[in-house]
Amino acid sequence: MAGMSGYKLGMANKADVKELSPNQEDYLETIMLLDNEQEVVRVKDVAARMGVKKPSVVSALKSLADKGMVEHERYGSIRLTGDGRKVADSVYRKHRLLFEFFTRVLDVDEETADRDACFLEHHISNITRDRLIRFIEFVNNFPKQDQEAQWLINFKGYLKTGKVNPCRNFELTGDVCCEDSGDKPA
Repeated sequence: MAGMSGYKLGMANKADVKELSPNQEDYLETIMLLDNEQEVVRVKDVAARMGVKKPSVVSALKSLADKGMVEHERYGSIRLTGDGRKVADSVYRKHRLLFEFFTRVLDVDEETADRDACFLEHHISNITRDRLIRFIEFVNNFPKQDQEAQWLINFKGYLKTGKVNPCRNFELTGDVCCEDSGDKPA
């Protein structure tokens, strides 16, 4: 997370680089992912991954090159600049975080979670991103890494049934919700 404080709403600070559209951020993210998967990234690779035509990619690359985000020579490979990689990494990490939150906590199916994460990754602030990261870390580490917390299990039950667990004033003993009635786990 260090070094990302200059980002606002998934975009670099205007003092550092020109503002990017969500579409431009998607191009950067796609180029980064392709670059991680293969040796050389070309226009045809980006077009295939994004489901767009090659002239659209060329146009986007020209705009991104003008903003200092990519290096691309006609008919050559595509490379992210340092700034381009920072933006792409930030967008991708927001996407993964939102996807995990939607699937793990909100119990949203993966296809919907991916589509929603793709939309929201461009519009989430750094403070919300940082809080979500801490929340996901909390969920993943409380109370035990290999078990879901009782409150999360209860929430998922509520999503399915619409009924709230009868525990109102409860204490957590281990991983079990106990009513104040004295019924405590053995």
